[in-house]
Amino acid sequence: MTAHVLPAERPLLTDVYDPSLPPVLTVEPGDTVTVHTLDARGYLQRPRLPDGAGERVFPTHRGHCLAGPIAVAGARPGDVLAVTLRSLRTDGWGWTATGAPTPLNRRLGVRRDELLLWEVDDAAGTAVNQLGIEVDTAPFLGVVGTTPAQPGEHSTIPPRPGCGGNVDCRSLVAGSTLFLPVHVDGALLCVGDGHAAQGDGEVCGTAIECGMTTELHLDLVAAPALASVHATTPHERITFGFDADLTAATDAALADVVTWIAAEFGVGFETALTLASTAVDLRITQVVNDTWGVHALWPHGALRRRG
Repeated sequence: MTAHVLPAERPLLTDVYDPSLPPVLTVEPGDTVTVHTLDARGYLQRPRLPDGAGERVFPTHRGHCLAGPIAVAGARPGDVLAVTLRSLRTDGWGWTATGAPTPLNRRLGVRRDELLLWEVDDAAGTAVNQLGIEVDTAPFLGVVGTTPAQPGEHSTIPPRPGCGGNVDCRSLVAGSTLFLPVHVDGALLCVGDGHAAQGDGEVCGTAIECGMTTELHLDLVAAPALASVHATTPHERITFGFDADLTAATDAALADVVTWIAAEFGVGFETALTLASTAVDLRITQVVNDTWGVHALWPHGALRRRG
């Protein structure tokens, strides 16, 4: 096992997925990567009030500022990449902005941008903004995704059922493993969009956006629980649904967790669905990014055989 370091330097960053991009780093399965990512906008310095002015690494805002792509040697289409988040540490500051032109903001009648700047204290597990309001933190990466196989540039903004990406699931804290299907040789993993804190839904379009230093362990899985995007965390197992239609996203997340339960206990789909109704929570991951996100949470130990 080799430990790699990937700094947040311009040649090592991207704001799109593209299967033609050369990898900025190639690792072996089982290696670790300590990667520093800038915030989603790629600020090179703290933004300033009132409008978030500040120099950015990319002159135009096409998508998230991400590290990568990272190639995993031997990864081939059809494989599943396991990305374990061993530790996450913020850069000590972040921002949250309201004025993204999302359909939700338009329906709510949001007419101006509200910018909050945060001081983040990882040791205390808190962040405080310029209004003197404090929240608890639980750092995670909003974007962890493999590259689609279709040629050309792909936006980092919508999450994708087969690739992950902008999943924005606040449960993916340190100790979690996200399982991602591989679509191109090397997997071409891109990560970033650090969040110090976020509620389910990310309702204004941003969380506490921050730079992050993350230790990742990367490996290929011979027999994953599911062929789709899924995760294990310190507290639960998670399946995901992403779609422009909320019903379709819900159906996808639920069908996968029921399939997982059925395999775990050796029962039929209908029995597993009945069991799921006693223990599984459905939550809205996100209501922005042109895509509904739904995740199904199956707590560890919530279903068990007696004896």
